[in-house]
Amino acid sequence: MNNDFNPQILQQQSQTASKTFIAQVFSWMATALGISGLAAWFFSHDPALLSMLIGETGLTLFGKIIMFSPLILVFVIGFTLQKGSYALNVGMFLLFSLCMGISISFIFLIYQLGSIITIFGASAGLFGLMAVLGYTTKTDLTKMGSLLMMALLGLVIASVINMFIGSSTMSYITSCIAVIIFTGLTAYDMQKIKDYSMQVVPGSQSSLKASLSAALELYLDFINIFLALLRIFGDRK
Repeated sequence: MNNDFNPQILQQQSQTASKTFIAQVFSWMATALGISGLAAWFFSHDPALLSMLIGETGLTLFGKIIMFSPLILVFVIGFTLQKGSYALNVGMFLLFSLCMGISISFIFLIYQLGSIITIFGASAGLFGLMAVLGYTTKTDLTKMGSLLMMALLGLVIASVINMFIGSSTMSYITSCIAVIIFTGLTAYDMQKIKDYSMQVVPGSQSSLKASLSAALELYLDFINIFLALLRIFGDRK
């Protein structure tokens, strides 16, 4: 029998391609977290770099640009995934990781280092648990994902409003809601990535781009879980 039409061989090839794709996704996610972590550390501990972000009257122009750059780059990456080359997408993904790291460097100025490390570990554990749940569950999480995306939109609106109000109570509530939303999205995104991984063509441009897109989704889930938990439980200096 021709191996190309052997169902068992085809299933094994599909499983191998799936595992390779998921490994690429987590490899890119780990790379992004590493870049962000190093950027955050160096900008918060080097006076010269920190002065680029904070001046005598508050955030500098560069600091303001950096604060909004991750959001802008997410939309840019969404466009370049459709139109740009793989090399361009890699460059944009790495630039996003760097800018995100710089934008969250302030956590080292606000929270105690031990608290940051502890909550990072707790976030990793929670993220890992939900990722495994999303990968192994037989329940279709599509409807849950749609509801969570609507809830996320409401959370963004509430957070923007609170930027002007400055309510600590509202900040606490939105942080708690953020943990719920992004832990749920982790499971949803992981299931979506698993389903896609069973259909990928290894080494194709679409597969390589998709691995970056999936890594970005999981990275954002993790970062938002971490920052929300830090706002709730973090010990300030």
